[in-house]
Amino acid sequence: MTNIEKILSGQDIPLSHENVPGTIHLIDMAGNLKLKKEHGDIILQPQPSSNPNDPLRWSFRKKVLQFTLLWVWAFFLALSVGFTGPLWTEWVTVLNTNFKELGNTQALIFLGLGLGCLFLQPTALKLGRRFVYIGCTILVIGALILGSQSNSIKFMYPFQFLAGIAAAPVDSLVEISSTDVFFVHQRSTAISLLILALYAGNYVGPVVSGYVNDGIGWRWTFYIQIIIYGVLLVIQIFLMEDTTFRREHRLSDLEEEILRGIKSRDTVLAAVKSGELTQDDLEKNKHLRTVVSINESHSSSSDAASVDESIPLRTYWQRRKFMELEYNDQRSWFTIWYRPFLLANIPAFIWGGVLYGAQMMWLSLIAVTLSQVYSSEPYGWEANGVGLTNLSSFVGSVIGMFYGGYFVDWLVIKLARRNNGILEPEFRIWAMVVPTLINAAGILAYGLGASNGAKWPIPVVVGQGFLGFAMSSSGAICLAYAVDSYERVASEGLVLMLFTRNMIGMVFTFAFQPWLQRCGFNLTTWLLFMMSLVINGTFILMIIYGKRFRRWSAAWYDKVADPFYGEVFRTRE
Repeated sequence: MTNIEKILSGQDIPLSHENVPGTIHLIDMAGNLKLKKEHGDIILQPQPSSNPNDPLRWSFRKKVLQFTLLWVWAFFLALSVGFTGPLWTEWVTVLNTNFKELGNTQALIFLGLGLGCLFLQPTALKLGRRFVYIGCTILVIGALILGSQSNSIKFMYPFQFLAGIAAAPVDSLVEISSTDVFFVHQRSTAISLLILALYAGNYVGPVVSGYVNDGIGWRWTFYIQIIIYGVLLVIQIFLMEDTTFRREHRLSDLEEEILRGIKSRDTVLAAVKSGELTQDDLEKNKHLRTVVSINESHSSSSDAASVDESIPLRTYWQRRKFMELEYNDQRSWFTIWYRPFLLANIPAFIWGGVLYGAQMMWLSLIAVTLSQVYSSEPYGWEANGVGLTNLSSFVGSVIGMFYGGYFVDWLVIKLARRNNGILEPEFRIWAMVVPTLINAAGILAYGLGASNGAKWPIPVVVGQGFLGFAMSSSGAICLAYAVDSYERVASEGLVLMLFTRNMIGMVFTFAFQPWLQRCGFNLTTWLLFMMSLVINGTFILMIIYGKRFRRWSAAWYDKVADPFYGEVFRTRE
């Protein structure tokens, strides 16, 4: 049977194409694919299901509201693990400690973040995102109460560790929540905004804590947060909805559907050109006309005509259940827990974890040295002045968010149009050129400027501002790249990447003070400068070999992408 006969009989044309994970059609160049689209030709990836409770079907206003609640929550959790920097000088006296011990407490934050990712991610998939977000709010309140009563360094160890666990979802789960409600072409913008929340909390926290400390005492930096979280907890209970949803169709299935549609159209057009089919044949056969004609595209992700009305829309209280057990993951908790380690041989996740982990090295560089640098000569600033320097990093992060988010989303759409509508995940990595150069320059400006007593705009404005830009944009780019490449294991992949990142951050923070004391600020800065160029510069290798790596890992990806692969305790009926 010929391909034309198969089309006429309603059969699918067999596909003989290379299956490379992450390579998808993002733009409908001919405009005749019967799929939901945005702006006329941007294919919504993934396609919203017919279930009216699908978060992809939420109105734009509702998406913005829920995303804003998540952003605010992530911002304050990040603030709670990053606000202590300006207090260190006072704590050395009040808590009878030293900077090395305080640096060790900072390292425990990364340990809590890393372990929290491992244990809270499967919990969220089993019991719902909302359950974990509310639970972590309660946990951080308890940690802050403990920290507020500190009278020795011993209290700070459990406070920092528990705060790190509570903030762990800011590293991984919030990104998964963003992919629950936003499409592939919006992904960089959403993820970069959440990474901005992470860095903004780390930068704004020290600014506020410095003023609070100088005004009413360091214990109030804890009390004020406890009050804020109390209000936030009430808002979460009554307004935050769960984005947990079990999606039946995969992007790879959608890609096959798109390819069949394109192949059918090309087959019919070729038959017309060769004379095998005539215009009269097209006029008489409705199916053939449908294949080659430009059909009305679906411009909204909430297309009412495709909603399954037999599925009831959830009520207000049903959408605010403490646990989500209807659309949750059906696998055992243990299976979900260990699955990230099955991805340890996939280059995109390893590269993303190491690159993102390197950003924690630069963040720790600032966090650990901030008080030491600006409290001593030639600067000699009080705690509030030390905290204010973080505003430069914050401004840099905001600019980096626009670059790593909105600009990168614009870039991939533009490059996909030039590539016949096909999106390659490596399109995102081209944007790493600027952060790589800016990051290296920021390290030199901060480290050499501060150690040589340069005028404050050099280490503060140039150094911290450049580092803020580079860290914010780099994180968004590498996370979005990995998620695009292996969408079916995005949750597990993010956990692996963030676990790697936090372990790098923990080891670096533990080792940094001894390293700094042994080598001095100048040599340490030059070493970090070279490390940044080498680590961030690996984006060149991913541009060249990224698709080869994805092709090489396709067989293993297909195997491990089966959600029940390696299942130990069967929970299905």
